[in-house]
Amino acid sequence: MRRSSLSILVLVGLANLAVFALLNRPVDPPPWDDVIAGASFSPYRSGQSPVEKVFPSEDEIRSDLRTLAPHVRAVRTYTSLDGMDQIPRLANEFGLEVTAGAWLDGDRKKNERELRNLVASVAANGNVNRVIVGNEVLLRGEMTPSRLAGYLRRARAQLNVPVGTAEPWHVWLKHPELARDVDFIAVHLLPYWEGVPADHAVEFVLDRLAEVKKRFPNKPVLIGEVGWPSNGRIRKGAVPSLENQAAFLREFLNAAKSRGVDYFVMEAFDQPWKIPVEGGVGAYWGIFDAARAPKFAWVGPVVGTPSWPWLYALATLVPALPLLWFLNRFERYRTRGRVFFAGLVQAACSLFVWICYWTAAQYHTVYSASAWLVLLGALALLLSIGITEAFELTELLWHRKLARRFRPVADAKQLTHWPKVSLHLPLCNEPPDMVRETLNSLAALDYPELEVLVVDNNTTDPGLWKPVADACEILGPRFKFFHFDKVAGFKAGALNLMLAETDPAAEIIAVIDSDYVVRPDWLRNLAPYFADPNLAIVQAPQDYRDGAQSFFKEMCGWEYAGFFDIGMVHRNERNAIIQHGTMTLVRRSVLDSLGGWATWCICEDAELGLRVMEKGYDTAYVNHSYGRGLMPDTYTAYQKQRFRWAYGAVQILKRHWRELVGLRESKLSPAQRYHFIAGWLPWFADALNTAVTVLALVWTAGLVALPKLFEFPLRFFLTAALGFFALKVGKTLWLYAARVHASADENLSAALAGLSLTHTIGKAMFSGLFTSDRPFMRTPKCEDQPALVRGVLASREESTILALLLLGALAIGFRYGSQDVEAQLWIALLGVQSLPYLASLGTAVISALPPRTDVLPQPLRQREYETVMSSAVSGRDGTAV
Repeated sequence: MRRSSLSILVLVGLANLAVFALLNRPVDPPPWDDVIAGASFSPYRSGQSPVEKVFPSEDEIRSDLRTLAPHVRAVRTYTSLDGMDQIPRLANEFGLEVTAGAWLDGDRKKNERELRNLVASVAANGNVNRVIVGNEVLLRGEMTPSRLAGYLRRARAQLNVPVGTAEPWHVWLKHPELARDVDFIAVHLLPYWEGVPADHAVEFVLDRLAEVKKRFPNKPVLIGEVGWPSNGRIRKGAVPSLENQAAFLREFLNAAKSRGVDYFVMEAFDQPWKIPVEGGVGAYWGIFDAARAPKFAWVGPVVGTPSWPWLYALATLVPALPLLWFLNRFERYRTRGRVFFAGLVQAACSLFVWICYWTAAQYHTVYSASAWLVLLGALALLLSIGITEAFELTELLWHRKLARRFRPVADAKQLTHWPKVSLHLPLCNEPPDMVRETLNSLAALDYPELEVLVVDNNTTDPGLWKPVADACEILGPRFKFFHFDKVAGFKAGALNLMLAETDPAAEIIAVIDSDYVVRPDWLRNLAPYFADPNLAIVQAPQDYRDGAQSFFKEMCGWEYAGFFDIGMVHRNERNAIIQHGTMTLVRRSVLDSLGGWATWCICEDAELGLRVMEKGYDTAYVNHSYGRGLMPDTYTAYQKQRFRWAYGAVQILKRHWRELVGLRESKLSPAQRYHFIAGWLPWFADALNTAVTVLALVWTAGLVALPKLFEFPLRFFLTAALGFFALKVGKTLWLYAARVHASADENLSAALAGLSLTHTIGKAMFSGLFTSDRPFMRTPKCEDQPALVRGVLASREESTILALLLLGALAIGFRYGSQDVEAQLWIALLGVQSLPYLASLGTAVISALPPRTDVLPQPLRQREYETVMSSAVSGRDGTAV
């Protein structure tokens, strides 16, 4: 163990400790060492519910009253049905007084049973000192004031104890006539529901109490409910938490004692059954939790999460060994890079532990538990992707020296043996003029041992392939042309046909796309690498020459550059490059031994590269531009190309997953396995983003239409999702500036183009998971520029989702207002979710803009070598083809 590694680990651990301690600072409200005047009492336990008609037994009620007896003088009940009428008798066993209740609503027959049972219970139990007939019945709008007054008059006529009814303070002020038919005012003062911040809550209660007393000077006023929830969603400025609950109750109880206020704390025990009725917060008003354990101490400091030291230990120790391995293994990274990566891993682990803890601390139904398991799985994937992104960022920004860097072999003329290269050029419905330009560049290749096999497949129009055949004839014997009407297996099928036509002396197979213009020294600079007998693939980057034609193509060009200057460089460090089907050289003997190109896969190039590595061969990535092609002309073509790549990636993973996880024999190194799994994780993140978008839309509809059934997800989870997006975008912009050397405008244009493909990639990944035979989709080149309407239609699906997300954000704003913190977080999440869809619409519109005029073909930038030579090459008769 190196001292520097241990020092970094300790530093990160101490920083994490500071964060945990800061988030769990104790509060020390006034102590309470007296007995509470009264508590609202509902004896339902987890799994029990008056809605589901599952009621507590007499022994369970007795046990609850025994638990409460040392802490309170009285209890308040809400109903005289369903066995609750036995509470006064059981409470008497422990010397507790009872304020008995009758629940009134729109069911007249049930109301009559409530009154009968209430009267009988009062007559049978001398510890019932008053009754409350009706609870917030006017607030719920289930009864008129006059009808409620009728029930109150009947109760007063039959009972010899004071009779009242309970409503919030503002209902009493709105209906003062109700006071004529009660012996006392039972007022509910719950500042949480008013959105009052916890530090002003007691003051709010006392002020509203004084207001009610002033309005009804001749009536005793009882606070029928007063309290604060320990969990649930934020309501305006009111934050439910254990420390806020403890602080509010301890401060209120002392104030009530000094002022002689009569009250019932809301409530004795947490009631999970209230979640569908009052929302998630309804379950957390108890001074005891649902397991009948006290939630906080009445004397001394209170910590919101008493077990936080154990959470800190778990969050710190779990990643400790992997981080030590990383810090020792990658000592070549600069110290600030190692600190950055270790800190980010530590933050991700801490966040996951914290969210798991808070999820476990909730009261769950089977459905909510299932939903949260899915969300936690999604979060784990999200954080894992974030860590892989951070690793790439660390390696490419803070390495002292790249371990594997291949450069062109400049002094190759001294070689005595030049391996013969068979260059394969597959075509399908390609414009002849474009192919001629490619052929001219191939004729100019400065390489002594070369044949060029051009194969046209599945092109039904002879006007497309015959001019190419004629051009090959002009260029001489090194060029051979083949045409096949029907070839199965996509591009791979055509390439396999060419293997049978390849000169037996050829040692290297080269492949390029039909739109590429190559440098004369491509083969001369790279073929010498095959002197290493274990080297099977030499790959040069794809590059483009038409980026100046339009802003759309410029965006695409910079977006492509990120993969070749960032992703491929990163993967090359551990011999784990993605082979792509142009500008690639493959050792023929290896290709033959593997049975050629895979016809079942629409990304046969990447699949071959993985099979080569599974056999233990080496690959090399030379990040120098030797050929430049053409980019898609339309946004639709751009989408089809990325759909093909993503779909092919899933095909490869489905076929090779056993080798990648070590269940089937292969010579893949752990680092190669990592790169092939982690390298495609961001595309799975795009699929996850698509699923989350659909879920967010459904959830938004529920939040607007059914707010009691749908709660905002934990704000920690929302923060994690927003934080991941910020990391992803920040990492892209940072690396582009450092490795691609793009300007700020170019950087942003690349980010816009890449972001616009999120939905396309997500669909491709889901399609790849559930299907296996999607057709090969060509990327058309040299298409006519689309009209604006056609451009917008290319993004019609994304535009529809964008409109739904924006409407959802507006609906949440109108439904919850601007002061609801969790609603604002949700709106922010919807805004972030809308960005890929907005980028898609924007890119589609940009792609439909008229092309730039008077622009000569040219590369976007210099990739360490000079511009591709664009002059035509003469045929054997001295004329250009």
